[in-house]
Amino acid sequence: MKDVSIAKSGYAPSEKVINKVQDFQEDEELFRYCSLPEILKYVECFTGPNIMAMHTMLINKPPDSGKKTSRHPLHQDLHYFPFRPSNSIVCAWTAMEHTDRNNGCLVVLPGTHKGTLEPHDYPQWEGGVNIIYHGIQNYDENLARMHLGMEKGDTVFFHPLLIHGSGRNRTQGFRKAISCHFASSECHYIDVKGTSQENIEKEILLIAEKFHGLTGSLSLKDIWRFRARLVKGQRIHL
Repeated sequence: MKDVSIAKSGYAPSEKVINKVQDFQEDEELFRYCSLPEILKYVECFTGPNIMAMHTMLINKPPDSGKKTSRHPLHQDLHYFPFRPSNSIVCAWTAMEHTDRNNGCLVVLPGTHKGTLEPHDYPQWEGGVNIIYHGIQNYDENLARMHLGMEKGDTVFFHPLLIHGSGRNRTQGFRKAISCHFASSECHYIDVKGTSQENIEKEILLIAEKFHGLTGSLSLKDIWRFRARLVKGQRIHL
């Protein structure tokens, strides 16, 4: 992915252009992160013994261009996932270097994982918003926020209903992190049509058609089946 502020630039692909690499489940070197014992011993507390890697990301938050597009709006990851139950899903997010408020560390709203999935859409930001960066449309702005300053190698694990995001990168460096959303393979897929997730399904299917030529009767479930990879145990449903 490219930051929206430079998406139409003529720069060749490089660290200065690419802000995120998604779906590295077939890259054996990067995927080693998803099978680290130091990660899985905590993941298994949420998923049980049958563990799927559902969404993998290498994040390279660029210096902000001045348009504040390096921000990530407050959101819940479950908005993107057509599988349940939410209590059997967990994200592992590892800082690859020092992160703080200056370079756009994670910010979370503690306790919001106990709530429900809220409607999401693009925020109305003047400088533009990166593709697929949906945010919660209505939330209590008086809720306490916690900024997660982290050092290289520090890892946080969080529930897919936790409201979180990140600020803009005010430095001249790149803030790097690696993450994976894990789920129990005993989770089940749901049909998101007629729900608040229908908008993200439509957008992802349009992207699949535009960039990969995938057409026909695809659903969000089909996209996630393609992304998923077994990490440990048995692949049961996902």
